[in-house]
Amino acid sequence: MRRQPQTFHFDPKLSFNADKKHVRDGLSTTLRTGDNLWLSCDERTTVERLRRTRGNEYGEHFSYKLGAFLDLPGGADVEIDIEGMGEAGHYLWLLGSHGTKRKQPDEKDEDVAKQIKKLAKTVADPNRYLLARIPLLLNPETGDYELHKTAPHPTEKKATLTAAQLHGNGETNDLIDLLAHDPHLKAFVEIPGKDNGLDIEGLAVSTQGQVFVGLRGPVLRGWALVLELRLEEDKHGRLRLGKVEGATEKYYKKHFLDLGGMGLRELRLRGHDLLLLAGPTMDLDGTIAVYCWPNATQQATDSLVPGKQLQRIFDVPHGHGPTAGQDKAEGMALLDDQHVLIVFDSPTDARKTGANQIVADAYRLPD
Repeated sequence: MRRQPQTFHFDPKLSFNADKKHVRDGLSTTLRTGDNLWLSCDERTTVERLRRTRGNEYGEHFSYKLGAFLDLPGGADVEIDIEGMGEAGHYLWLLGSHGTKRKQPDEKDEDVAKQIKKLAKTVADPNRYLLARIPLLLNPETGDYELHKTAPHPTEKKATLTAAQLHGNGETNDLIDLLAHDPHLKAFVEIPGKDNGLDIEGLAVSTQGQVFVGLRGPVLRGWALVLELRLEEDKHGRLRLGKVEGATEKYYKKHFLDLGGMGLRELRLRGHDLLLLAGPTMDLDGTIAVYCWPNATQQATDSLVPGKQLQRIFDVPHGHGPTAGQDKAEGMALLDDQHVLIVFDSPTDARKTGANQIVADAYRLPD
């Protein structure tokens, strides 16, 4: 399928984390609101906002520090590993990976025994257990959407929009506590994401309050999993999981999708359908594809969706050979009803067309 290049221009003053990694090198999710494009890098505690400047170009980079809106138990400098963004009801929704990670050995270190021991260690970053919403409102003077900790509701005179997050303590949250007892997932909660353990990637929120969460892992005998949640605000201003009608597990529905062994990397609602960006669960090069799950928002109960009920729209090229491990499609946004935008983690040098630029790809969807 023909690709349409889209160029992002970043501000160098806003683009580097403490380890000097540029935001363009770790894009993990993206979302469009009006003329704004929202992006996140998985090794930061910020979200980035760009504005469409002309044609297929985006610039006017602005960075929001999430510690100004949310309680980050690990502190403002510990990565969140944001893997999903959604928008509904005048809120920007954010999702961390919720998974543990395995230490990476240094192949250049001559102390082999030390590096083998390092590979046995797993850690959990406290900021990863994040499922939150932040008020998102259009500034009519600038045409940009802006984040607020609290703000008057734009159409309901007595209502106030407030930033809130799912109750947790830095070691877990309400969702993980439930999944730790789930018959399908309890064995995977403590396993690192890149080992086919629990790894959440992808978020979509409907105007009816459905919160869809995609799992990159685990993949169970070839079946990927989407969780469907409802979130409610409690009297303390925190988010709680609400009961989900028709769900076997009471607080979430489970939708198993036959994606041929691939896990989920991004979710995007298109009407009642859910667009799926799917790819390898493990840390390897492999097929990445965009699917459509028809009528995803209309599932009355838990569901088992065979491959024949899913439409495979197109495959996304990925690194191989000399570019192995690069150009890993991680994020997908709806540019409009007919086009999706794909952004990449670990982009190849060919995508870096300027010192602070990166090229993403837009694809036309079938009618």
